[in-house]
Amino acid sequence: MNAPHIPLPPCAAPGAPSPVRKTGRTLRWGVVGTGNIAAKVTEDIARLEDAVLQCVSSRNEASAVEFADQFGVASAVFDKPRAPGYTQLVEDPEVDVVYVAAPQAQHYEISRAALLAGKNVLCEKSLTTNAREAEDLIGIASTRGLFLMEGVWTRFLPCVNRIWEILASGELGDIQWVQADLGLPNGPGTGSRRSGAETGAGALLDLTVYPLTLAVGALGFPEGVTAVGAGIDQQNALLLTYPSGAAAQLMSSLLSLGTRTATFSGTKGWLRTGAPLHNPVELTVAPLLGDQRVERFPQVGNGYTYELREATRCIQSGLPESPTMSWDHSLQTMRLFDDARSQMGVRYANDGVAVRPAAHH
Repeated sequence: MNAPHIPLPPCAAPGAPSPVRKTGRTLRWGVVGTGNIAAKVTEDIARLEDAVLQCVSSRNEASAVEFADQFGVASAVFDKPRAPGYTQLVEDPEVDVVYVAAPQAQHYEISRAALLAGKNVLCEKSLTTNAREAEDLIGIASTRGLFLMEGVWTRFLPCVNRIWEILASGELGDIQWVQADLGLPNGPGTGSRRSGAETGAGALLDLTVYPLTLAVGALGFPEGVTAVGAGIDQQNALLLTYPSGAAAQLMSSLLSLGTRTATFSGTKGWLRTGAPLHNPVELTVAPLLGDQRVERFPQVGNGYTYELREATRCIQSGLPESPTMSWDHSLQTMRLFDDARSQMGVRYANDGVAVRPAAHH
């Protein structure tokens, strides 16, 4: 049997109410960023019964105003001389929680500014670009009693939590091998924010978070990691090793389209996710001594409603961190990625920037 290494969030428990149902006092949200991911998540924030879209910030006035009009956000702020849009947002007394959807290289400075302004923070993955930055954010949140969570939405999906339930049941025996690939081509001129090492938004931080999440859920964090990469953080392969002899092979690529599935192989059978592995809605289960079956799962909204419900629940309850996406897991992830980058020779612009007492553009 494989005990889950990622605790079940209440919103994904069997028979749980819809994640849009309120669980307490209404929270007023500020959204930093107006890109594709910000739009998808904001659509789901708007679905929550106990959420209000209070403010949106962007570097550009037109983008901020257009986004606010599209999603019914109460106010829009944007960069002004000596007053970046995000600083105006985090200083807004009407904002309770800040959702950070800026590029990875800005996650640290924006999340830090929000925490120092007394705001709760839900930050898109990866939490930061390196472990040093993550340690600083966690220290501030801990000292000030504020909620901080990395937005790895996959951890909160009912389909993914069903994987942990099946593995823990022993139906597939002991899991010895996890394979997961996430290939999403990022051709020239696509406008994607996955633009490479300078922004911290290459394959490792933008994609590998997801295969790693599935490996960690099944086997925990590894004893060791071996990493090889291609280009400036455009493709990577990670081999995770464990004291038990179990292993995980993770492939992420901005150069090629993969199957985008994950397979868990045990002594008594295997399980495979549907595609894409970071947002699956079906599982194929093949026990050695039973019939192969497919399990399917309905999803509410764009799928971000589950992580938003957990963040809301924690803030309403006064919890500084979510057991499902703990600070320790975010920190261990960043340390693993720092190790992998060292082996691949990948450096981010933020690596040379010292942790500083105030956040600036």
